[in-house]
Amino acid sequence: MKTKQKQPAKSKIKLEPHQVVLRPLVTEKGMHRSTRYNQYAFEVNPLSDKDAIRDAIQDLFNVTVTKVRTQNRKGKPRRYRFKYGMTKAWKKAIVTLDSDDRIEFF
Repeated sequence: MKTKQKQPAKSKIKLEPHQVVLRPLVTEKGMHRSTRYNQYAFEVNPLSDKDAIRDAIQDLFNVTVTKVRTQNRKGKPRRYRFKYGMTKAWKKAIVTLDSDDRIEFF
């Protein structure tokens, strides 16, 4: 007898494009991806899904998105003097654009 896995509740919140994309991730690895593979990394709202991310990037930057990959990044334990804490958990999206499109951050 198979038991049914419980699915997480879908959020009914409709986010605006500027609420979905929080900031671009400008790193050495990201710059390499953008020049070679036409892929760009963004920190996105944890409530957003791939379709919402695709729509937000297309609205904000006027480009055509071909693929969206997401990662949920866990928070890390950190210490400052005698206090222990955690950094926040966040969601990362790597967006692949059409070969004709580019996003200029600078």
